[in-house]
Amino acid sequence: MASDSSFDVVSQFDRQELTNAVDQTLREVTTRYDLKGTGSQVTLEKDSIGLAADSEFTLKAVRELLLTKAARRGLSPKILDFGKVEPAARGTVRQTVKLRQGIEQDLARQIVKLIRDQFPKLRAQIQGDAVRVSGASKDHLQGAIKLLREQDYPVPLQFINYR
Repeated sequence: MASDSSFDVVSQFDRQELTNAVDQTLREVTTRYDLKGTGSQVTLEKDSIGLAADSEFTLKAVRELLLTKAARRGLSPKILDFGKVEPAARGTVRQTVKLRQGIEQDLARQIVKLIRDQFPKLRAQIQGDAVRVSGASKDHLQGAIKLLREQDYPVPLQFINYR
């Protein structure tokens, strides 16, 4: 009897790389000529990033800077969920950026259904905020990975624990 192979579908990011991207953004905000005296701030909290600036135009520049620095560090822009721009004290504006990590239940059900429809010999199970896919054929597993990579989901997917 052939042993089963499996892999996990997850959505996660490297927290240290995100910290580095925020630090680089903050460093460039304090040294770049057009952003130097604007009082722009970038703060990293546990599950969000706070952006603050003196105008929406400046806030947009800081947001673009953060996206650029995150992309250079290998982070997908899909992990950043930008909230709406809110007015703050003394005519400034702020924006909260939520960090997406983990696969939500609805998306996990979609992934499981897609895998079961395309590859009936594979078993897909939801395990918390991940999906485990297992089966006897490694070719089918690799086909499932290829199929999931072709889809456009609102979160970045990684495939780990391939055994």
